[in-house]
Amino acid sequence: MHLMRATEYGIHGVLYLAMQPKGKVTILDEVAEAHRIPKSYLSKIFQIYTKAGILKSYRGAIKGFALAKPPEKINLKELIENFEGKLFADKCL
Repeated sequence: MHLMRATEYGIHGVLYLAMQPKGKVTILDEVAEAHRIPKSYLSKIFQIYTKAGILKSYRGAIKGFALAKPPEKINLKELIENFEGKLFADKCL
């Protein structure tokens, strides 16, 4: 299966956030720089994940992103389907 670039970048971004200390709000610049992802592109990806309930967005004095739920509750299928649609196996079943 070939994944879209947005899917790959999203997975890398969420993994980066999952490796941060629990409750840490990470600025977008840090994630983008760590994985060499264009900041504006990563921002759009994170907005989609925020709407899906995977990430939380923070504004104001503490701005950035954090996981909306524990890392063990986030699965790869959920990350992929936000960009690729329902996986082929699900359609067959």
